[in-house]
Amino acid sequence: MKQSRLHDLHTKLGATFEEVAGWDMPAHYGKWVAEYQAVRHAVGLSDLSHRGKIRVTGDDRVKWLQGLISNDILPLQPGQGRYSSFLTHKGKMLGYFRVYTLSDSLWVEDVGEVGDATFQALRKFLLYGIKAKMENCAESWGLLLVSGPKACTTVSAAFGVEMSDLEPVSAIAAKIGGHASFVLRTEETGEIDLEVLLPADALSTAWERLMEAGATYGIKAVGGHAREALRIEAGLPKAGPDLNEEIVPPEANLEGKAFSLNKGCYPGQEVVARMDTYGNVRRHLVGLVMNGSIIPPRGAKIFSGDREVGWVSSATLSPQLKTPIALAFPLRDFSAPGTNLTIEVDGARHNATVRALPFYRRA
Repeated sequence: MKQSRLHDLHTKLGATFEEVAGWDMPAHYGKWVAEYQAVRHAVGLSDLSHRGKIRVTGDDRVKWLQGLISNDILPLQPGQGRYSSFLTHKGKMLGYFRVYTLSDSLWVEDVGEVGDATFQALRKFLLYGIKAKMENCAESWGLLLVSGPKACTTVSAAFGVEMSDLEPVSAIAAKIGGHASFVLRTEETGEIDLEVLLPADALSTAWERLMEAGATYGIKAVGGHAREALRIEAGLPKAGPDLNEEIVPPEANLEGKAFSLNKGCYPGQEVVARMDTYGNVRRHLVGLVMNGSIIPPRGAKIFSGDREVGWVSSATLSPQLKTPIALAFPLRDFSAPGTNLTIEVDGARHNATVRALPFYRRA
């Protein structure tokens, strides 16, 4: 199993580990709710080094990627980014990621933990004669996530970069431990989220600087359990559990975010355009509030009466609502807020109510 360069440091901090897409990563550091609260009220620091990271270079890099993915990246200037996806010819989602345009390259960062699936899917289209090169940076580059109301001041103090004007899904250059690095404004928790993308050799230096800079605010290391609660409360789907080959982008409320209806041809474009033209989206991503203490597993079936109408894709205990919540994909006729449904877990049915997303919105 792969390990982050910070594995020993996580161990010293008391981390309990879990397997995530072939990596041994921190699930929590003792009390995940305290980690959650640090992000909601101050600042937290996470190691996302297991996320897929791809660097694309070469004269044809923009033209090549533009023809494959669902969003339009031609207008992007250096430092700008966009969400996008990679679809099957039937419009199903093979990948969901953010694309950043830099002066000499494109960076593709998975939104979710799917190993090297995105890299393997895209490389099949890198044909002879195309002036583009893909580099799988999953292990050679690290990724840290700084989240919370004090994220900007923490990152600015740690690395001497000004963050206040950085828009979501954009990037600026930074020098960390002598290495050319990047700070990215992202969306992971519903709070201010900043990622630090840097060579893996500089991970320890960056982690230490951020912990020192955030000490004034009570910064905490944050594991996967807290991040999952933060993400689901914020109504943010990710590749893997939520976005996969069962889902077409319009079903996940990604209009205007991860696909373009005007950019021209790409795999799956006809299906997406037809859905928009005729309004025949079959199901919708919604929130569910459980009426009890059961946290449904991924894939749990949703019923209206005796009719099976969908499935749960992600679920957690919400510290904000003090009850289990879920992201789910019911059929559109059962997706209106206030709709009462039941979720089957271990042969028993549990009541749940549809709720509009997000569950939590930053003030």
